[in-house]
Amino acid sequence: MILETMEPNPVWNADAHADTVETLGDFADATFKIWGADWCGDCRSQLPDFAAALDAAEIPDDHVEHYPVDRDKQGDGVDAYGIEYIPTVVVERDGEELARFVEAEREPIAVHLATQLESAESTA
Repeated sequence: MILETMEPNPVWNADAHADTVETLGDFADATFKIWGADWCGDCRSQLPDFAAALDAAEIPDDHVEHYPVDRDKQGDGVDAYGIEYIPTVVVERDGEELARFVEAEREPIAVHLATQLESAESTA
């Protein structure tokens, strides 16, 4: 099942977030796992911009996995990844978690993940 909230925001400005887009693009070989729900207000407000950032970074569709949850926040991978809040996004490469965004971070999903990914890249 695909999250409708992952439909890219058509007015999101990639040029205003060039560094973020570039960093995400550097991880085009990673997998972006998104837990969310179309009924969730936080998902509806945050995921379209994130989807637009993934598009701008040219992340292949087969590297973006959707994990819809029900109103009890149950669904595929919830227990295995310790998902409590949505949206949650986990970035993995070769089975290793590189970055994670959880619902109430103070910055947008793409910016938060890009910052973590830059740190992961500099320590690699």
